[in-house]
Amino acid sequence: MDKRFNVRVYGIWVNGDKILVNEEQVRGRKVIKFPGGGLDWGEGTIDCLKREWAEELGIAVTVRGHFYTTDFFQQSAFDNSQVISIYYLVTADPFVTLKNYEDNERTYWMDVKDVSTDTFTLAIDKKVGELLQSLYS
Repeated sequence: MDKRFNVRVYGIWVNGDKILVNEEQVRGRKVIKFPGGGLDWGEGTIDCLKREWAEELGIAVTVRGHFYTTDFFQQSAFDNSQVISIYYLVTADPFVTLKNYEDNERTYWMDVKDVSTDTFTLAIDKKVGELLQSLYS
């Protein structure tokens, strides 16, 4: 078996009482997650986060700090890799217009008090939802 890592980097933007989430179709499955994506070879995690937000949403973000890194084994739901996800708290211009450059994506604001483990689709995001719920409930 080919053993490899899949490093993902996501941003958590809480603006007032709202949090930004992303919904997309991945291999025919609806996935609700935070905006972000995969780390490219030779790229740092913060550079990855800034690139992903610029590419996917047209937003320049400022990283405020680290929030969470996966601390348990998680096999990918889509291939044979081990997923390691890194989450940063971010801010951006609150008046920016959200854009989705992919046809199968939708990014929207939801009430941060409504975030829970059930909000998100994938296991690591569920853990982050639980951590956010403890902060904002």
